[in-house]
Amino acid sequence: MKQYNLIPLKLHFKKEIFWMLFFLFSILSLESIHSQAEDVVSIEVDLTTEKGEMKPIWAWWGYDEPNYTYMKDGTKLLTEISNLSATPVYVRAHSLLVTDEGPRAALKWGSTNAYTEDAKGNPVYDWTIIDKIFDTYVDRGMKPMAQIGFMPKALSKKPEPYRHYWKPGAKYEEIYTGWAYPPKSYKKWAELVYQWVLHSVDRYGKEEVESWYWELWNEPNIGYWRGTTKEYIKLYDYTADAVKRALPTARIGGPEVTGPSWDVSEEFMREFLDHVTSGKNYATGETGSPLDFITFHAKGSPKVVNGIVQMNMSNQLRDIDKGFEIVASYPQFKDLPIVIGESDPEGCAACSEEDYPHNAYRNGTMYSSYTAASFARKYDLADHHSVNLLGAVTWGFEFEDQPWYAGFRDMATNGVDKPVLNVFRMFGMMTGNRVAVTGDLAYDYQEITNNSVRGTKTDVNAIASKDDGTAAIMVWNYHDDNIEGVPTNVKVQVKGLPKARVLMHHYRIDKENSNSYEVWKEMGSPQNPLPEQIQELEKAGQLKLLTSPTYITISESTSTIEMELPRQGVSLLKFSW
Repeated sequence: MKQYNLIPLKLHFKKEIFWMLFFLFSILSLESIHSQAEDVVSIEVDLTTEKGEMKPIWAWWGYDEPNYTYMKDGTKLLTEISNLSATPVYVRAHSLLVTDEGPRAALKWGSTNAYTEDAKGNPVYDWTIIDKIFDTYVDRGMKPMAQIGFMPKALSKKPEPYRHYWKPGAKYEEIYTGWAYPPKSYKKWAELVYQWVLHSVDRYGKEEVESWYWELWNEPNIGYWRGTTKEYIKLYDYTADAVKRALPTARIGGPEVTGPSWDVSEEFMREFLDHVTSGKNYATGETGSPLDFITFHAKGSPKVVNGIVQMNMSNQLRDIDKGFEIVASYPQFKDLPIVIGESDPEGCAACSEEDYPHNAYRNGTMYSSYTAASFARKYDLADHHSVNLLGAVTWGFEFEDQPWYAGFRDMATNGVDKPVLNVFRMFGMMTGNRVAVTGDLAYDYQEITNNSVRGTKTDVNAIASKDDGTAAIMVWNYHDDNIEGVPTNVKVQVKGLPKARVLMHHYRIDKENSNSYEVWKEMGSPQNPLPEQIQELEKAGQLKLLTSPTYITISESTSTIEMELPRQGVSLLKFSW
């Protein structure tokens, strides 16, 4: 047998292993460096390139339960909402014409008893409760988006059963009772509307009522309207005519359909727009009907996947995209104001987390980061379709005397603000014109509209504005999956700040800042917190500075601000000079 000298071979083998390991280590090191580099997201803001007006499209709110308006926590929250906006906030509420049956206020229920009839069938008008609701708005400098609905019992084509007693966990269809039906008499309905507008002018003045928006019904393409599309159009003709007869300069709109991307909703919306353009008016016999603004709804669709809440922003944005597309296809309506009458992560504000686990996003920072990211894309979609987006109503108010942090879609719980309200406080500091935002960004409005925010990369992006002597940049770190993630290093490069001493305020919403929910959990999640605990929670619910205000000297054309932004966190950089 031939003998071999194994020592040189062993040495050679060891050298091969050494170089292989060295080469592998080098690759891993480079990949690690590259990975760290990818973790730094660069956002470039150009204050010299304007994109259009920073309209306060976010300064619109709505809710099902109108009688919460004047209750203790309702008045407190409305005061806070009014105070966060430099411009008047518009408020839309259901059930302003619903007849009393049992307690006025309950989940998904409200009433005013504005219209009843005497024994001879003559109208009896009582504006006491409607006045109480609208007084609460007007006293705070807010404006009603006056929803004309629903059907009073005395006018309903099918009045029984009228009152529903829905609670979380029950079937949603149970709410569609006698208030949802067409009127027995369209003339009596029109007279009710006419008298309501006349009364409003008498009480608040012509100039004030001219600044309101009157709109008919809610989501008539689903159970909220138990009539046909043609019956809704007929009701609209009588309603619009009555509004204009009472105040010719009043603004009236519709049709408040939900889900424009659904075939049945698009069909409803187009039939309505075709009619107000060229159809025979049911009330006047003339061609067409008045239309001063157009409304529709858009909702997301969260679900629980492997025990984790997963949002679906694309569902909401697709509805907005389709709604804008429909409006833009009518040249005569292309410049008409659009109000997205409800624009939310999902459909049911009164559905609690306990009964609907996918609503677990509502108490914490996922709702706030979703709100920042989605509102920015509403501006982008309006730009894309060249339409006139006036407002997007957040359908989330408060629920009086409910358990603490029960997971309703609301801005506050028992008078304590949730993190989401602080995003609107941030928006309230963004005025003037929107400016260009670019950079190495994983998502834009089109990508999220098509695919939402999935995969390994989060949506780290920004919206920015500039006004006389100020600029503001909102930066968020959003993902559809409600899980913990590592923070992202963000480098914000700002072009166009004046070469001077500039004061910067850095506000933050995250787990440690502007977050009453985390403080409540640290307390042990008390359902009967002590007065001093409530005081602490109220303080924690306000918008907080991440650091002290800082003066920075701007000497170059581009300035850089670096931050570490947690997942589902939102920052606002506010510059003033």
